[in-house]
Amino acid sequence: MKKIICKVEYDTEASELVSKRTSGEFGDPAGYEESLYKTAGGKYFLYTVGGPDSKYATESIKRMSAATAEGWLAQA
Repeated sequence: MKKIICKVEYDTEASELVSKRTSGEFGDPAGYEESLYKTAGGKYFLYTVGGPDSKYATESIKRMSAATAEGWLAQA
């Protein structure tokens, strides 16, 4: 997925996957995935996708600061 936020392109295909979390099983309508990525320029973003009953029913990309990304990683 690609998304431009504040004139910066965030692309899951062109960025490094740092970590991924899943909730539920494949096909679970309440299941979802959160994937933390880092761009070649050092910017972090969270890619989210899930089933229709999940908190991420719509595929999305959200930019993150390095500090927020570190906090997200620490929650594991």
